Amino acid sequence: MRVDLFDFDLPAERIALRPARPRDAARLLVVDEGGMADHVVAELPAMLRPGDMLVFNDTRVIPAQLEGLRGEARIGATLHKRTGLRTWQAFLRNARRVRVGETIDFGHGVSATALDKAADGSVLLAFDGDEPVELLLERAGRMPLPPYIAQKRATDAADAEDYQTMFADAPGAVAAPTAALHFTPQLLAALDAAGIAHATLTLHVGAGTFLPVKAEDTDDHRMHAEWGRIDAATADRLNAVRSGGGRLIAVGTTSLRLLESAAGEDGIIRPFEGDTSIFITPGYRFRAIDGLMTNFHLPRSTLFMLVSALMGRERMQAAYAHAIESGYRFYSYGDSSLLMP
Repeated sequence: MRVDLFDFDLPAERIALRPARPRDAARLLVVDEGGMADHVVAELPAMLRPGDMLVFNDTRVIPAQLEGLRGEARIGATLHKRTGLRTWQAFLRNARRVRVGETIDFGHGVSATALDKAADGSVLLAFDGDEPVELLLERAGRMPLPPYIAQKRATDAADAEDYQTMFADAPGAVAAPTAALHFTPQLLAALDAAGIAHATLTLHVGAGTFLPVKAEDTDDHRMHAEWGRIDAATADRLNAVRSGGGRLIAVGTTSLRLLESAAGEDGIIRPFEGDTSIFITPGYRFRAIDGLMTNFHLPRSTLFMLVSALMGRERMQAAYAHAIESGYRFYSYGDSSLLMP
């Protein structure tokens, strides 16, 4: 399909630079067969049915943004995907000033050597020394805010908490699974009381999620790979919900992509561990999920293509037009939608 079919105009003032407080005070646009309705996230228990299950991503964002020097050249690095105990693919700012074999000094006793340059423009970095890389990043790194926020303001102390979900447990993401940022312990307790269960899986979100689609046709876009895991016990719980007549609602496109990667043609979700580069566009037949809670996405992005595949492109264009007209806040720190096909 033509990528320009997924374009829309978004006024800059609709991009949220801070989250709603409290988190579950964010607005929630419900889109289903009945049309569109405006709510707030705290009302979610009334939007679902007893026996339904919400599926969250428990990945934890690491301080994956680094600033350093190669000689006198300033180099910025955003870690993208872990490839080994001490190696990460990274997108570099000023990458032309770094050749294979050269070392970048990130300060605080942290340095890394460029091992290779990939076709997508990323660089394979090997962190020097024998300290765990996690400790090195805690010393030298900072929270990797999305580019559309980082271009407008600096990262600060509040982001260390704001850009982490209440489910964050497994370190490894370089971007938050932002749909879950709206949840609070109080909201989770209300969902439990309403008979709505929840489960977690792990997908380490990579910086590739922010890469623009440069191709003119979706068939020519190469999707980034991300590592995920669903264990056997979780797969059994998920399958039991659907076999019992409940619905699986993915909280975030990351949860959805992993669930769909783990499901067979029969709709059964199987244990999964490894990379997925699933690219969902209109025409895709969903196998694992019955609904999606997700924030509002960038024009021409793979994620707007995904929600268009779930709900229909024209319906999502109409929903986004309504959201823009009604003052919804967009992107990572913005408001949310509940999409029930």
